[in-house]
Amino acid sequence: MSSDQDHLKETDTEARFEFKKEERSSFQAEKGLTEETIRVISEDKGEPEWMLKRRLRALEHFQEMPMPTEWPGQPDLSEVDVDEIVPYIRPDVETRESVDDWTDLPDDIKDTFDKLGIPEAEKNALSGVGAQYESEVVYQNMQEQWEEKGVIFCNMDEAIQEHEDLVREHFMTKCVPPSDNKFAALHGAIWSGGSFVYVPEDTTVEMPVQAYFRMNSEGMGQFEHTLIIAEESSEVHYIEGCSAPKYSAFNLHSGGVEVFVGDDAHVQYSTVQNWSKNTYNLNTKRALVEGDGRMEWISGSMGSKATMLYPSTVLKGRGASDNHITIAFAGEGQDIDTGAKVYHNAPDTKSTIESKSISKDGGRTNYRGLVHIADGAANSSTSVECDALMFDNESTSDTMPYMEINESAVDVAHEATVGKIGDEDVFYLQSRGLDDDDAKQMIVSGFIEPITEELPIEYAVELNRLVELEMEGSLG
Repeated sequence: MSSDQDHLKETDTEARFEFKKEERSSFQAEKGLTEETIRVISEDKGEPEWMLKRRLRALEHFQEMPMPTEWPGQPDLSEVDVDEIVPYIRPDVETRESVDDWTDLPDDIKDTFDKLGIPEAEKNALSGVGAQYESEVVYQNMQEQWEEKGVIFCNMDEAIQEHEDLVREHFMTKCVPPSDNKFAALHGAIWSGGSFVYVPEDTTVEMPVQAYFRMNSEGMGQFEHTLIIAEESSEVHYIEGCSAPKYSAFNLHSGGVEVFVGDDAHVQYSTVQNWSKNTYNLNTKRALVEGDGRMEWISGSMGSKATMLYPSTVLKGRGASDNHITIAFAGEGQDIDTGAKVYHNAPDTKSTIESKSISKDGGRTNYRGLVHIADGAANSSTSVECDALMFDNESTSDTMPYMEINESAVDVAHEATVGKIGDEDVFYLQSRGLDDDDAKQMIVSGFIEPITEELPIEYAVELNRLVELEMEGSLG
């Protein structure tokens, strides 16, 4: 490919994420977090009384908890001031319900998702798509063949109205209670949007479903909630994409994800995040896995000023298993603190964690993980592998694994490597005709291959392009 074609490809990729639209909304809450704000949001959504009560209880937890500062080496959160965040923006659309035809969206919102490639991905690789703009899901569609099998894929507001019993039983009760941490409490108080996925027993959804979350406004917070219920012997792959343009004021993303994996069920949750470098990404994600169930977390964290994200799995039933594959990239001014948590609470459970991180231009990455094997979880096994790649002497990469082993009949392995891109490797590739930049990009592509090979080809290509642009400093 010629250099002009390469430049054109880079420009097109940058344009997909860095464009901004004029802010336009039909309703916008006041800045800050108060009981009055929560009541206004709940009333605007037409929620039942029980959800309002859960929001207000979460507010109490949030007000009682201090800002997390006690973890060694954690990102600096001193700039995060909830009183300066707009917690809820309803986009200016004709109907409160999400539409199932792209042409029914307002031109500016439709253009946003066209540029992000969502309609094309839906046609080629997905069984269903949800698209959130600001605080509301504006588009939601599921292929008819899956609806006929009883699969539900809708936004959370619709789920509360049409599947109230299921939501009431599972929403922030057993998996991620608001008492879990300060940002889970914040999320529980002002959550808005997100996806509800229900897969009936013995049903395999053979094509992934995707939700895409786009923040367009400056100084806002996005707090979508994802609830996935996979019944016995079912299978589903959920893909989450996120992006936002860069502004001078900070944005806050504090989503919540709850996954319930039934006996012998399989859920894969894949994330490709490209938040702008003024965004604080502070999520809580957790799965509960029953006997012989399998949970997989595939995560690519490319953007944000600071990220604290540790997908967690509780292996509840005998024979349950969990797999984490994560890639983090930190450039100048970025602190990406990611990892995984696994709780082995039953015998014969298994977990594997593979963490890859890349840092350059003074950026910092950190793997922070916890593996807990409970007393009685005999014949359980865990393997943790952390690999870090640094481009220069100014960048840093830390590894902070923590293991609590309360059972003797277990198999535990941990391995960590940290290194710079080797001059010999670069020289070898240059001797084969590559220039310095292309050689380094090829090394990085091989380094992150374990995650890209787990994604559909369209998303693997996108992830590789995002990494390349981050290496070039092209994404803001």
